[in-house]
Amino acid sequence: MKSARWAVALTAALVCSSAFAEGNAEAGKIKAYTCYGCHGILNYNNAYPTYHVPKLGGQHPEYIIAALQAYKKGERKHPTMTAQASSLSDQDIADIAAYISKAPELK
Repeated sequence: MKSARWAVALTAALVCSSAFAEGNAEAGKIKAYTCYGCHGILNYNNAYPTYHVPKLGGQHPEYIIAALQAYKKGERKHPTMTAQASSLSDQDIADIAAYISKAPELK
């Protein structure tokens, strides 16, 4: 009986964690609104320091998650991105990644 309860608990945990990790693209569209300020402008270059703002639309969600987590932890350096990522929860990041991976307008 204990092993049956353990199996049910393990299955529930796996189902819940995989749903959480997937992200919700619809929620991500709302949460990614500020991304458009830089990444939504075709061929946009930052003024200082000068660099081309990278394309986001169509990126793999795993890449977006890894990048935002690295900015949030300070492992990746960029003042604007660090500020943006610092306020995001893991669910926010997963939702944004789910949306961005399907958003061709984010160049």
